[in-house]
Amino acid sequence: MPGEGDEFTELRAYAPGDDLRRIDWAASARTGELQSRIMLEDVTLTLATIVDTSPSMLAGRVRPLAHAAHEAAREWFAAGAVRDRRVRVGAARAHAFSLVAALQRARRVLPRGAALLVVSDWHDLPSLDAHQLCEFGLRFDCTALVARDPWHDGMPLVGMVRVRGAEGGARRIFIGARERSSYREASARRETTTLECLRTARWRTALLHERDGRASLHIAFGVRA
Repeated sequence: MPGEGDEFTELRAYAPGDDLRRIDWAASARTGELQSRIMLEDVTLTLATIVDTSPSMLAGRVRPLAHAAHEAAREWFAAGAVRDRRVRVGAARAHAFSLVAALQRARRVLPRGAALLVVSDWHDLPSLDAHQLCEFGLRFDCTALVARDPWHDGMPLVGMVRVRGAEGGARRIFIGARERSSYREASARRETTTLECLRTARWRTALLHERDGRASLHIAFGVRA
């Protein structure tokens, strides 16, 4: 039975974090590289999530994007089998979320082959190079939900208004037809670039819509209500 951990299944190359007691020294001597014995309990699926808790995820027209993000995470865990391991990879500090730091932590604590769901607006994407994303795409089964800008289809503001930045700070600016058009184009361009970058790195992707996080996750896997 899965989880008993007493049935050998296969050998694979040693990966950092493997239990040293599982190293097969005879096989390692034959191949010239460290080999780990994989037991039946080790092939039990690990389901992991990273949910963006930065201030920008509190934006929304009807409700905060964060609500949809947590819906998607709950659905992710609910889809697993009883014996599957479930891991929430959080920020090092509760009120200082960093996607880059969360991914680095996931790299350290998750076993190779884990199914990882990342729900974020991906504003930290410029801090991640293509090589890092590709490494994750090869090491884990990665799914990314990219939070859609609530004002993707146009800002409802006009005239001289006071606006607050997604991650803090406020200022007064003028918003007219040209500014609304520029914002709409920039939002669409950022969304397209983010999705293309993740797909190139072998991540499964979909948009996170604030109204329904559960359906957003289903769409990532080609399942429609």
